[in-house]
Amino acid sequence: MKEFLLVFRRDFVTREVQPSPEQLQNMMKPWQDWMGSLGAQNKLVSSGNRLASEGRVVKPSKAIINGPYVEMKEAIGGYIIVKANSIDEAAELAKGCPVLQIGGNVEVRTVVGADDNT
Repeated sequence: MKEFLLVFRRDFVTREVQPSPEQLQNMMKPWQDWMGSLGAQNKLVSSGNRLASEGRVVKPSKAIINGPYVEMKEAIGGYIIVKANSIDEAAELAKGCPVLQIGGNVEVRTVVGADDNT
């Protein structure tokens, strides 16, 4: 099996589409259920973490600027690493992600190890 990174993105800027505190609270159980299901299938490698909105970007000039960029409407909210036989299987696993219920999306990427030539 290979490892795949699932990156969770959603709109953190548009005021009208922001979930209420109650909606966010109600999202906890679907996330726990989905992650628990991946764990029960032995597909979950790393539960990852939620990411804070504040960050820094290091430029090729070595300059450090505040980021992520405020002009970006969609931002990364978190990630996990899963095991699957193919990227298509990993994408199928991502279909259960609760971020999809609030207009977000999941980017699926193959994790390439140091010894992997693909």
